[in-house]
Amino acid sequence: MEALNRIKSAARILLRGEEKTGARAEIPPLSAEQVVEIKEFFPMEKFFIYGHARSGTTLLARLIRLHPEVHCNWQAHFFTRKPLLKSLVDSAEMEEWLTRRSNRWNDGEDLSPLVMRAAADYIMESDAKRAGAEKHIVGDKSPNSLNDGESVRLLHAVYPDAYLINIVRDGRDVLISQRFRNFVEESKFLTKEDKQIVDALRADQRPFTTGERSIFTEKWLRANAEGWVKNLTETASEGEKLLGERYYEFRYEDLLATPFVEMKKVWMHFGIKIADSLEADIQTELSSNPDQEWQKKRNESIADFLPKGQAGNWQNIFTSRDREIFNEVAGEMLKKWQYEI
Repeated sequence: MEALNRIKSAARILLRGEEKTGARAEIPPLSAEQVVEIKEFFPMEKFFIYGHARSGTTLLARLIRLHPEVHCNWQAHFFTRKPLLKSLVDSAEMEEWLTRRSNRWNDGEDLSPLVMRAAADYIMESDAKRAGAEKHIVGDKSPNSLNDGESVRLLHAVYPDAYLINIVRDGRDVLISQRFRNFVEESKFLTKEDKQIVDALRADQRPFTTGERSIFTEKWLRANAEGWVKNLTETASEGEKLLGERYYEFRYEDLLATPFVEMKKVWMHFGIKIADSLEADIQTELSSNPDQEWQKKRNESIADFLPKGQAGNWQNIFTSRDREIFNEVAGEMLKKWQYEI
């Protein structure tokens, strides 16, 4: 019986290759030849919008798709938050199937990167077609502050031909917006001390606007300031190295100050005509703030405290100690992006 089992096992290996166990091998990047091939099926130009959470990624997505040829949706998190696009093929069993010697479809190659690309391409292009027949450039916006530089490396492996647009916002305003988002949603991650701050805000907001009391705990402020620096550092480093001219970064504050000027710079990357009438469309879009309306419905007593989407909120909310901590952790990054210290 043992001899028979060995013969059967040897036959299976001859027919299908040796079965994989444990962790799979590293997923190969998409080759230049595979990019050309898959674009015959999914020809639309692709782009991705990254940025630290609460940095204006949603606003940028709303504005970028005002162009009649461009579509953008959000939160697919192909490369920015688990389980990630690669989970489709990230197992020893999937590797064995997609590299099996008896598989006449793969020509001896690992089909994993093509499976990933085809899945993401279909999701984006089918959505773009529903948005209008004239849409031929499509992208996704997903904040990458949970996966930093790794999100860029994962993107490049599947989309070496895509554009990556990274929007940067003053980290102090980022942290304030992030903090209030957690307060409004009454996040499960709020500590006992955090909940005491929320209760104090509901009772009397004045001390939080006069520098007498901080909305942060020192531990939270320090950790999240470090996260902001890490995100900006790694995203820029990997973006410039891997994508070169297909990587573009700019400031949220500049988008607010001169929106049409900044959006023209973004659209110009796609080589499309930019009509002057888009300026009026941008102003109309900027007049609404869906996020502010949503937060107000969730928790009006807290949401009304912070003007949404504005630049420089930190000047009225940061205490002297908050400024000291943030400058200690992120002062050099503020200088790099020409933010006031």
